[in-house]
Amino acid sequence: MNKQEVALLSKEIEMLMGERATLLRVVGAAAVLVANTDAQTLPPGAVNAAEVLSEMLNALPEETLKDALDSVHAEPDVV
Repeated sequence: MNKQEVALLSKEIEMLMGERATLLRVVGAAAVLVANTDAQTLPPGAVNAAEVLSEMLNALPEETLKDALDSVHAEPDVV
């Protein structure tokens, strides 16, 4: 592998890490929102979306969800 290929791979990894950080913040915010939402107060059209979001959050590996919550500085009792 030459220097140009190494530089290209390094740049790609840096970009992917930035995207991961952004996605973790999105997931963390979504988890806090779901944890603090009363399904009975949601409009009927939003209940299904909230259920799907909740299921997707529950399907995440525990460490990923912890990283996501840490990224938004969520308090343990908030979620």
